[in-house]
Amino acid sequence: MRINALLTIFVVSILIPLHAMASDANPGTDVNPSNEDVPFTVSERTSPSVDGREWSLSIEMDQDAYDNGTTFQITTQVCTNDGVCDPPVLRDAGVSERVYSVSLTPPSDHTYVNWRVKAIYDDDSSTNFPQGDWYKTWSSCHYQQDSGWGGTDYKDGECASNSDETLPGFGALLAVGSVSLAVAFTRRD
Repeated sequence: MRINALLTIFVVSILIPLHAMASDANPGTDVNPSNEDVPFTVSERTSPSVDGREWSLSIEMDQDAYDNGTTFQITTQVCTNDGVCDPPVLRDAGVSERVYSVSLTPPSDHTYVNWRVKAIYDDDSSTNFPQGDWYKTWSSCHYQQDSGWGGTDYKDGECASNSDETLPGFGALLAVGSVSLAVAFTRRD
């Protein structure tokens, strides 16, 4: 049983910083595709995203990809200021020739909207853009563990667009509780 407790502590300690590691390369700076590396261009994207207001994205497929029968799928994920990310959602895109469009309404207290594009080719093979990560649109008022609060709507200690903002820390509370449970189970033996 001691090995299970140690394994639990190890796994929890690995998972705690995942949110920070996955999103904090440049806190507050949107992550956008490099036009040379993708078969599309961003024709419209709401930036920054704002709590409770529609966020939209439109991408235009390159002519070569369109001529080769390529199609796109767009997946989004919303992460909140307490370090929790919703599961990814495959969006029903509106399609008008080469333009694919999606929208969503972020909840209050969100940090950013992640998004990615899956190109599906006529031979049923596919490629994700970006590979292994997400493009990112930051919220107008966001919290990052290392850099604190930021965004265009953060003023005088609160979010101007959401004055009943909750304090961050749920992730830390969850981590401390998980480690405490692991220690308690270790002592039971």
